[in-house]
Amino acid sequence: MKTITFIGNGNMALSIAKGLKNSYKIEVVGRNLEKMEKFEKELGVDIEKALMDGFNVEDKTVIFCVKPANVDEVATRIRGKARVIYSVLAGTSLQKLRQNLHPHAIVRAMPNLAASVGKSMTTLTGDEEFKEEAKELLGAIGTTLWLGSEKELDIATALAGSGPAYLTLIAEALADGAVKQGMRRDDAMVTVRGLFEGFGALIQDIHPALLKDAVMSPGGTTAAGYSALEDGNVRASCMNAIESAYKKAVELSK
Repeated sequence: MKTITFIGNGNMALSIAKGLKNSYKIEVVGRNLEKMEKFEKELGVDIEKALMDGFNVEDKTVIFCVKPANVDEVATRIRGKARVIYSVLAGTSLQKLRQNLHPHAIVRAMPNLAASVGKSMTTLTGDEEFKEEAKELLGAIGTTLWLGSEKELDIATALAGSGPAYLTLIAEALADGAVKQGMRRDDAMVTVRGLFEGFGALIQDIHPALLKDAVMSPGGTTAAGYSALEDGNVRASCMNAIESAYKKAVELSK
């Protein structure tokens, strides 16, 4: 079984490892053995563990999961030239990663937390010779899309990478609205979960505008609720969220 080496052991690393653990042997490199043992327990399978200082990445397939601000420091702690590094760091350019880590090849990947249940939407860009391998590897945790530029990846970071946080706000607000009108909290949450599951299946094949038109009958309940969302500038706020997150990704890359 092929080994995948994770440098970093935070939430994103754990989510990706959960998606890969049945197909790959997992090795985790970090600063703190106790935290890596906690990682192993939450993952539910035995892993190889190594401390970061002096760790040799020579010819390894690495998933790089540290905080963007820590790239320079981590680069001084490890040695060797990795076969390929798959970086999941937001706003951290291929150029910066090459200059600091000196791998044979590099791919930027932007998964999201749904990786832990095999439903991540992961965008990719980088060295073309690893395009198919990247799609196969990250395909183990969901859907992949190879993009032609880092700019597109940074936009996708704002959309799919950060998107789960936006949707949690929508889900919570809808449930709160139902509770406000008199529905029990538990029932509201069951209803919202079912709503998201069904909508996720429908949107695979039907454009959102067509779904909206199919639900919205003249003078009906949906039209009334939809009008309230427009009054609250929900559409503009969603568009502004993508813009703000993209600008932040660009800022981090400088």
